[in-house]
Amino acid sequence: MSKATIKTFEIGGKTISIETGRLARQADGAVVVKMGDTMLLATAVSAKEAKEDVDFMPLTVDYQEKFAAVGRIPGSFHKREAKLSDYEVLVSRIIDRALRPLFPENYHADTQVMVQLISSDKNMLPDCLAGLAASAALMVSDIPFNGPISEVRIARINGQFVLNPFIDELANADMDLIVAGTEKDLNMVEGECSEVSEEDMLAALKLAHDAIKQQCKAQWELCEMLGGRKPAREYNHERSDEALEQHIREFAYDKVMAIAKGALGKNERSEGFKAIRKSYIETFYPEGSEAQPDKFLINKYFHHVEYDAVRAMILNDRTRLDGRKLDEVRPIWTEVDYLPAAHGSAIFTRGETQSLTTVTLGTKLDEQLLDAPMNAGYAKFLLHYNFPSFSTGEVKPNRGPGRREIGHGNLALRGLKRVLPGLEQNPYTIRIVSDILESNGSSSMATVCAGSLALMDAGIKITGAVSGVAMGLISDDKSGKYAILTDILGDEDHLGDMDFKVVGTAKGITACQMDIKINGLKWEMVEEALKQAKAGRLHIMNEMNKTISAPNTDYKPHAPRIETIIIDKDFIGAVIGPGGKVIQGIQKDTGTTISITEVGDKGIVEVAATNGDSMNKAVAIIKGIVAVPVVGEVYDGKVKSVVDFGAFVEFLPGKEGLLHISEISWNRLATMEGVLQVGEEIKIKLIDVDKKSGKYKLSRKVLLPRPPRAEAPKNEQKSEGETAADATA
Repeated sequence: MSKATIKTFEIGGKTISIETGRLARQADGAVVVKMGDTMLLATAVSAKEAKEDVDFMPLTVDYQEKFAAVGRIPGSFHKREAKLSDYEVLVSRIIDRALRPLFPENYHADTQVMVQLISSDKNMLPDCLAGLAASAALMVSDIPFNGPISEVRIARINGQFVLNPFIDELANADMDLIVAGTEKDLNMVEGECSEVSEEDMLAALKLAHDAIKQQCKAQWELCEMLGGRKPAREYNHERSDEALEQHIREFAYDKVMAIAKGALGKNERSEGFKAIRKSYIETFYPEGSEAQPDKFLINKYFHHVEYDAVRAMILNDRTRLDGRKLDEVRPIWTEVDYLPAAHGSAIFTRGETQSLTTVTLGTKLDEQLLDAPMNAGYAKFLLHYNFPSFSTGEVKPNRGPGRREIGHGNLALRGLKRVLPGLEQNPYTIRIVSDILESNGSSSMATVCAGSLALMDAGIKITGAVSGVAMGLISDDKSGKYAILTDILGDEDHLGDMDFKVVGTAKGITACQMDIKINGLKWEMVEEALKQAKAGRLHIMNEMNKTISAPNTDYKPHAPRIETIIIDKDFIGAVIGPGGKVIQGIQKDTGTTISITEVGDKGIVEVAATNGDSMNKAVAIIKGIVAVPVVGEVYDGKVKSVVDFGAFVEFLPGKEGLLHISEISWNRLATMEGVLQVGEEIKIKLIDVDKKSGKYKLSRKVLLPRPPRAEAPKNEQKSEGETAADATA
């Protein structure tokens, strides 16, 4: 047996261990992280050489959950793990965003980190351990990595902060965050809240960072148990030419600075930068000359010049690429009810970023089936974010949503779901789709704003309008200067040090996502960014309120109406009928859609219709099926058959009783001929239920005026039950 090295420590009252040396020994680094019955296998492998002329970090992070870890066989047709689910992609992104800033800027070898759930405690979400596992695998390898980092979940449950809480505890959480960082700084935050304050958010981040420090310390101690951390492998992945870099800087810096200060639009600014680059090549590498431009290095050094010039302008002049002040939001215009056939729609435009968003209302049958080891069940709130290439003026094939689209959609979903009404007010399955039609930064926040507007346009009684803003940071360690930017542009995101998205209502924060690209983020910066974000959110919300400030009082005329009926579990079979015959018949006859869910000892029947008469008809049928006949009640009945001694009348769906010839009229009837016809509708009263047989006895005559007593014709017989007192009355 391979000798394993194990480091054990405790976080939040839970014991965690990191083991290495037993599994996956051909990977550059491999560990197993365990907490309770949950076990994650993390591996890290990096190519020995970088591909030619690569100037970025080609990092791939994959998180996957094995169905065997929870004792399940996959529900898919192939019965095996397939491509990563959206949930696994989201966890992969969280790990990636925490790791990526910690690799050396000049390291460009293909690197893959894989984290697999191989055993699971069904009451523990493993994503809180995934970052720790990934970092530990890199720390025991020789891959250049300026770690360690770690991640922790922090939730506030019944007013108390809890680290790495159990799943059943999260049901009572008003704050649920995944926080990542190094021993010194935070570098990633992702989560959702129930309208919490900026002060409470900051308190949660500080507690989470204390736990992160402990987990980073444990990784160093694991390395010491192995005899010290392995020396990082040698590499030389960047071609360089210092003379060329200096030459380009002297030629281009002032020109680039002039373009940056021009307050131009995105396309004009981009074309201006390209023109400077083209001018440089034409000046020093004219056609026909022997010298050929090294386009890779020229592009690289021009990017360096743009990076330095834009950042210097913002730090020194306190102004931005489009001429705005640091805390100024771009111009906003909004519109609702733009699409007449949708159940709800909105356009949200902020500067050069635009979202066209729709809301579609569906029934329980439209719920999404989730089939993942730790994320099984049904979802009735869906949000999909689409980012077509034309939104940035590019040409790319449409191959479905990528990891970025899934991540942006999830952030918007988290920001909006906390304001949705409960089942009593909202029986619908809701799908929001945001199509980004223009993009120059903060498209996920445009999705949040457009989603809030579209929900109100659809008549969904959300508890408050929701807006979102993306915050940026430009900082300089040497001078100590920094600038926090409200509503960042795409270039400010690309050239900046932070992307901090904050979503919330007028009452507080509902979701956030923060990515830090540098070391040295101070708490006062985080606090300032949160305060500035609040002002930005409220400004945006005020602009949205000019279009619509409260949900419409009713749904659109063409939107489905849903009525919920609670029935005893014993009646579910009666509503469905043999082989679904009854429920299918109701749907066919009324044009409605009906779904039934068993919850405890009750059945929840949802009836959806776009026509009020259809809805009323279906509801009446179902209520009739489940109704318990009450002696003394009056019912509308329909004659089903006529016999010599009376008629059988259906007075509730599926329930028939005998209307005896003696109970039809106060007059004595000698025969049923010509008295009642099959299909005739009459009012009857339930007068008795036979205790042995359960048969129903009906009467019609008790509902008719009693005629004055007259001498009975000779051809009439006494009705059964007529007494002597009746005869003399």
